[in-house]
Amino acid sequence: MEVKKDLNKTIFREYDIRGEYKTQIDEDTAYTIGLAYGSKIKSLGKDTCVIGHDNRLSGESLTEALMKGVTEAGVNIKYLGLVTTPMYYFGCLHLGIDTGIMVTASHNPVQDNGFKIAIENYDNACGESVQELYNIAVEGNFSSGDGKIENVDIKNEYVERMLRDIKLDKRLKIVVDPANATTCVVVHDIFDKLNAEVIYINDVSDGSFPNHHPDPSVQSNMLELQEKVLEVKADLGIGFDGDGDRLGIIDELGNFVNIDTFMAIVWNDIMPNIENKNALFDVKCSKQLEDEIVRLGGNPIIYRTGNSYQKNKIKELDLAFGGELSGHVFFRDRWDGFDSGIYASLRLMEIVSRKGNLSSLYANFPKYYSTPEIKVAAKEETKFKIVDEVKKYCQENNMNMITIDGVRAQYEDGWALVRASNTGPNLTMRFEAKNEERLEELKREYTSLVDKFNC
Repeated sequence: MEVKKDLNKTIFREYDIRGEYKTQIDEDTAYTIGLAYGSKIKSLGKDTCVIGHDNRLSGESLTEALMKGVTEAGVNIKYLGLVTTPMYYFGCLHLGIDTGIMVTASHNPVQDNGFKIAIENYDNACGESVQELYNIAVEGNFSSGDGKIENVDIKNEYVERMLRDIKLDKRLKIVVDPANATTCVVVHDIFDKLNAEVIYINDVSDGSFPNHHPDPSVQSNMLELQEKVLEVKADLGIGFDGDGDRLGIIDELGNFVNIDTFMAIVWNDIMPNIENKNALFDVKCSKQLEDEIVRLGGNPIIYRTGNSYQKNKIKELDLAFGGELSGHVFFRDRWDGFDSGIYASLRLMEIVSRKGNLSSLYANFPKYYSTPEIKVAAKEETKFKIVDEVKKYCQENNMNMITIDGVRAQYEDGWALVRASNTGPNLTMRFEAKNEERLEELKREYTSLVDKFNC
């Protein structure tokens, strides 16, 4: 194992480290990051961290290399083994260790891998904290020592915490699709204990993801789940992503339920019972959610996309709940504040068991016409420049904008969003309007604008 002298800077992103295995991230990269991370937390007076990995095919070898670097920097490791990211978060809390690394690329393509990192206070590193690790790694002034590795199994405690106060008022029939990803290691332990008939699909762990890509925010990845829900006449279907921190939802009619709609359902359930009525959501969310929060007496707060940013801000503002369109949602009402697709699904099951069919829970929400997230390939070195050009266009036309994360151009009858993805070489666009004709107008205008600058 050798220190990587030519680290690829582009893998050090806004809220994690992520890239293609072998071409951008290899075992020497992991070893070097381990040395840098161990040196950083040791400088803060810490001597122990938590490490786990998801079921990607490169996970074990990268984790072994990472841990070699961490221990050579003089830091001890509580090693969780194969776990979901929420299990890793729980492990940190359960063990009382506020720093650690989860080896995962979440929903990225099968060949990718990466690292979600906590430096202190259980908070995911983002922005400058991630870039600091790059600087430490490049400078190469690492601490040294002889850290020890202890294997720790937190699965039983995690399942117990997950189910502690979940109660279904009536028996439900649900379909669960772990997408052959990491939640396969725990879904049966949780859902089999519920007052529910559970039908599983794609529930054998396989890091090659043979049946479909593990990203439930993309409707095409949910087709098999939709078909099964209709076939067995289930009350709802739930899909999970690669590392288990996000969910996707299918209602009893086979409809794909957007996560901003799910968040509006949750706010309808909890808003009357909480004191802090501030509600955080990301720039990609529909005005439908904003309208419902206002109707319920809450204060909507639009914030930047990114689970690290969302989680940290919700904690800072002491909010009961919040989240983003991609499927990261954060309960601090009856839960510990970290994003777990499984826990979010349990709360939804509770609501459905008390209030009736899922489709009826959002039938009377304000109606808007939205596109899904549209991803446009763009080079890492140019994607932010393209966003700047869109911002300049909006400024020249005196448009009302939200610029906390990319550019969201606000119109009386809709909005258009263009932002740079923080997880890959892409731009993310989304459009919404009061009618379909206007939606298409906005989509054409901004798609043409992006194409003009994306050369």
